[in-house]
Amino acid sequence: MFNLRTAAVRRAREEGEKPFWISFSDLMSALMVLFLVAMSVALLAVTKKISSEEKGERERQTVLDGLKIDIEQILTAKEFEGVRLNETTIDFGPRVRFGHESNSLSQDERDLLLSFTPKLLAVLQKNDAYSKWFKRTIVEGYASQSGSYLYNLNLSLERSARVICELLKEPPAGRPALTEQDRELIATSFFVGGASFNSLQKSEAESRRIEFKLEFKSRSELEAERTQPKATVDRAVLLKALDPKERCPLANRG
Repeated sequence: MFNLRTAAVRRAREEGEKPFWISFSDLMSALMVLFLVAMSVALLAVTKKISSEEKGERERQTVLDGLKIDIEQILTAKEFEGVRLNETTIDFGPRVRFGHESNSLSQDERDLLLSFTPKLLAVLQKNDAYSKWFKRTIVEGYASQSGSYLYNLNLSLERSARVICELLKEPPAGRPALTEQDRELIATSFFVGGASFNSLQKSEAESRRIEFKLEFKSRSELEAERTQPKATVDRAVLLKALDPKERCPLANRG
């Protein structure tokens, strides 16, 4: 009888515990399903973000490739022989070389810059895709190794500033002037840069050179521009300040 009573108590206890363990098992299964759903949604979101980034980078690279082709086309002209495009840097090579400790340009060098720059600006404004990704042009001046570092840094900056001065000032009689639109674009998107003797060439003469470095927005910069537009220069004020008759304040060296 004792055994029967013990067996009955055990069966009653097991019957009472069964619903609890079944419910706990179902709860764990449900949590596992929710976890899998959450992970699937997260993976989908990450994949979509990566795809969007890849699409943006492909678009940017396509624009840069097209721009390079258009600039190379300009450089096929005989008048620009010796000027080269290295990726997104325009190297004027032997066509624009400064004398020792000089920041001055010869008339031929001025003519070359005044002839080439408007064609470059026309390409940069050729279509909305180029305009959208284009950021700025650094006019980079260089110096040879003779002289101290800071002296040459200042000299290379003067060489860069001289190029912009020549582009913005009134040209000699009989020579074509840049349009207002070109001068406006130069004033707002061409920047002075100096590199001292950080990038030497084979000879001192080759090192005293000038380059146009074209810079383009990254995908994140373009996105930031859409959400937080930058302040723009008042066009009327800018054009009034860009007096073509103004004398370049840079003192001549050499």
